[in-house]
Amino acid sequence: MTDTVILPPDGRRYGGGGRFIPPLLVIPFILYNVLALTLFGWQPQGWSTQLFTIPMVSGAAWSLTWGDVMLVVGLICLFFEVVKSTNTGRTSVFEHMASTALFVVFLIEFLLFAPAASSTFFILMMMTLVDVVAGFTISITGAGRDVTMGN
Repeated sequence: MTDTVILPPDGRRYGGGGRFIPPLLVIPFILYNVLALTLFGWQPQGWSTQLFTIPMVSGAAWSLTWGDVMLVVGLICLFFEVVKSTNTGRTSVFEHMASTALFVVFLIEFLLFAPAASSTFFILMMMTLVDVVAGFTISITGAGRDVTMGN
């Protein structure tokens, strides 16, 4: 009788603990609310305020608004959220639940809070939805590859 020992590849974690990292898209959520309530005086139109304009070589003028900056911050956070969702540890379940809860908070605020009635907030909310869907999709796909069936 022989004992068969199966070892996972080096550097791979299966079901390990790891640290819980809250959803990074909470950063643009908090930043949006702070700026909407302080700088823009509860008016969603403040997000279209231009920060600066740069004349381009083509002769056109490129201007950057507060909303554009907020969306760039959201995209950077979304990138790190997708990278974070590739972890298949135990904490990833809690991170996905927290991302789902953040999406629900975004949705409630969008529907009930007047300063959130802007396209900037709507696009940030869609980023959280993409985070939720991508997180679960990546986790399910990764878990399917971690499980192998033998005959």
